[in-house]
Amino acid sequence: MNAISLMVNEHKVIKRALKITRKLCINILKGGEVNYEAFNIIIDFVKNYADSHHHNKEEDILFKKMSEELGEEIAKGPIFGMLADHDLGRLFIRNLGEALERVKDGDEDSKVDIIANAISYTDLLYRHIDKEDNAIYKFGERKLSKEALMEVEERCNEVERIAEEKKIQSKYINMIEELEKRV
Repeated sequence: MNAISLMVNEHKVIKRALKITRKLCINILKGGEVNYEAFNIIIDFVKNYADSHHHNKEEDILFKKMSEELGEEIAKGPIFGMLADHDLGRLFIRNLGEALERVKDGDEDSKVDIIANAISYTDLLYRHIDKEDNAIYKFGERKLSKEALMEVEERCNEVERIAEEKKIQSKYINMIEELEKRV
């Protein structure tokens, strides 16, 4: 599978996690208990699959190559926007974790912060994924040279090989499958 198709498929897994996150928030809105275990699994998934595994390939390989080859206009425009989205997502996830701790410590008012940060993250990521799948990735496929695309491919394949040795993909996909059954 080519690198860009792989990243699109990873987006599908990430969207499954977003759907679970929304369900967890709806449960709180309906007066249910905060599912700390499920939220912590989502945070782990976001940090280690969506961010470290997936965003790493985008930021360090694809976006870097697009910026180098296609110029400052791309680097300071659409690529900068994608990187800003990644940083904002990290902020929402950090805030979500802090809100979970506050609620666990008895601060009932922080339930609103759980919902606010979780929903902000899901909304951001749905829009972000749409921009990447339908604009950034397609633009890169059309505009990057064959050599650049081959380099992106080779580097992404190496990242995937190392991740497979560590069973990153299977671990996190299985986590999402288990949550889907329980939530």
